[in-house]
Amino acid sequence: MITTPIEHQALAQTSELEHAVATVEQGLNNLAESLRERNAPAVEMHANELHRALAAAVQRFMHAARNGGVPEPMRRRLARASAQVASQREALARATAALDRAIDVLMPDNSPGAGLYGARGLPEGSRTTGSYTA
Repeated sequence: MITTPIEHQALAQTSELEHAVATVEQGLNNLAESLRERNAPAVEMHANELHRALAAAVQRFMHAARNGGVPEPMRRRLARASAQVASQREALARATAALDRAIDVLMPDNSPGAGLYGARGLPEGSRTTGSYTA
């Protein structure tokens, strides 16, 4: 039974931290599902929601640290969530790099001097004097 104001405050603070971490974890799950489904609008929406949830969680954890500390289980859960964010960020960066490479292969650079050849078999953009050499 809670008897002192300090115990009441600690319980309320733990409840707030629990809610903050649960919101971050749900955001991670939603984002992961959207990424699996390759649903770009949902990915953007869930990424924004996750960003807001992470910011709110950090604020709550900072407040808790200043006012009595953060329970170790909550620290571990937030650390796991942070590792998941880093993992998803890395996976997204790899996917983006692969997409960029595929686009480069499918749509090469057509600017002068980019390695394409013209009708005469000479590199595009090269100047000729009109004479032929053997």
